[in-house]
Amino acid sequence: MSRKSPTSHRGHRGRLGWVDEWTWVKILGSRAGTRQSGKHRTEVTEATEGDWGGSRGVLLFVYALQLSLAVQALGESPAQDAARDFRSALAAKVQLLEKENAAAFSGLDGWLFLGAELRFMSVARFWGADAVNVSRSPKPEWADPIPAIVDFNQQLKDRGIQLLLVPVPPKAEIYTDKIVPAVHASGSDITPVMGLFYDELRSQGVDVLDLAPSFLAYRAKEQEAVFCKTDTHWSGIGCVLAAQAVAAKIRAKVPELPAKGDYTADWVNLSIDGDLGGLLSAKIPKPGPENVRVRSVVSKATGSGIIPDPNSPVLLLGDSFTLVFHDFYAANAGLLDQLAVELGFAPDVIGTRGSGATPVRISLFRRGAKDPGFLDKKKIIIWCFASREFTEAAQGWQKLPVAK
Repeated sequence: MSRKSPTSHRGHRGRLGWVDEWTWVKILGSRAGTRQSGKHRTEVTEATEGDWGGSRGVLLFVYALQLSLAVQALGESPAQDAARDFRSALAAKVQLLEKENAAAFSGLDGWLFLGAELRFMSVARFWGADAVNVSRSPKPEWADPIPAIVDFNQQLKDRGIQLLLVPVPPKAEIYTDKIVPAVHASGSDITPVMGLFYDELRSQGVDVLDLAPSFLAYRAKEQEAVFCKTDTHWSGIGCVLAAQAVAAKIRAKVPELPAKGDYTADWVNLSIDGDLGGLLSAKIPKPGPENVRVRSVVSKATGSGIIPDPNSPVLLLGDSFTLVFHDFYAANAGLLDQLAVELGFAPDVIGTRGSGATPVRISLFRRGAKDPGFLDKKKIIIWCFASREFTEAAQGWQKLPVAK
């Protein structure tokens, strides 16, 4: 289930390694001992060693050709099949929610999932020419997220500010077994489209931090959930993992950072009424309060909570993922607080309980209009929001000026 970009290369991976018919033709033609260049160089080593003369070479060639033709006849690899099946299963659940006039789906073991998130994951490509067919944007010119993100990145770059894009992976991507168990059992990457999308952004100069691999790795070895069961947001440990990954990127991108302060961090338990219970179908029982463990951060010197620093070189920009456990459900335990303890100083923050796509950038513009020197203090902006916004943003992805 690791994030891997799919490839158009088709072949068969068996005891002899991954090969296609063209590779076998080259191997047979070049005889024993020849090494292939490019992507097949190391993968066919085992197959090329030994005696390729006589009937053995012919039989192996025929065997490989038959396997390759069989894969071509199938048309898709097992990983592509799994991704397609997963999207189809989610699309069916979205249709069911629409019929029931509900906005959240009840999965296994008390796990709830936002319908908009499932819809986002049920589509394939959602950028470029495909965007207008799947986006919730009110205008077709705002459907594709890439132009707006690239434009925002360039405007910041022109001001000497770096951008780190941090889309929060969907809960259903990390906990597929709680919503589509059969697909989870395949062990395949069921969201390869996300890897392709992030690669496209990177090719256009945008630095993207994909949190899915670290969330999946943590889930594989630990029992504590990285998302809340009954809420759209990450859990306390999910927030900490995100902060640690973001802090590592900040330190790598901005070597000159403020002097570190002293903070204390203690894990505490709290009870929340998740936001998904009220979105379920009327015929589904509503869940009770959920117990969540969060890491509370305070100043060692004063014992007070973290206050956003308007003079900080780091600005945290985004949707409710920048506010949860800091402004609501709890205090002193949100992404701002975790970044403070990981970096040793408090970032600045512009967060919204609404969309992290267009509205939060409007808030950024307004902040700059009130304080013309505001952006001059920033070295890096962390743009963090739910990845479902790529298709579900109600105001689409508008190109906006960063400042006057």
